[in-house]
Amino acid sequence: MTDEKAFDAGRFLPLAPAVFLMLLELAAGERHGYALKREILRRSGGKLNLGSGALYGAIRKMVESGLIEESDERPDPHLDDERRRYYRITETGRKVVEAEARRLRELVEMAEARLGLPGMA
Repeated sequence: MTDEKAFDAGRFLPLAPAVFLMLLELAAGERHGYALKREILRRSGGKLNLGSGALYGAIRKMVESGLIEESDERPDPHLDDERRRYYRITETGRKVVEAEARRLRELVEMAEARLGLPGMA
């Protein structure tokens, strides 16, 4: 059995909405914590406004779980605050966010079929 087949993304699911959105954002590139907070607020239409404790608690748990890691790369010091920590998604994190996206799609398709709603594709 290969490592890829042995990996079980399902053990991480379901993801909390904030974690899902953070992983999606990190899939597009490295970000620092406050940038993640701002993007989640924007993407949720202002409905998901994470406090510092929730934000950095989720980041800590994702690092401990191997979904994300702290980046050693830093932007130009003149363009950034040197105290910021930047994070990037790991291969495990990418597999987990992809699995969650598939899970959510299946739920929406099931709801559309059950409720007789037209597909959104």
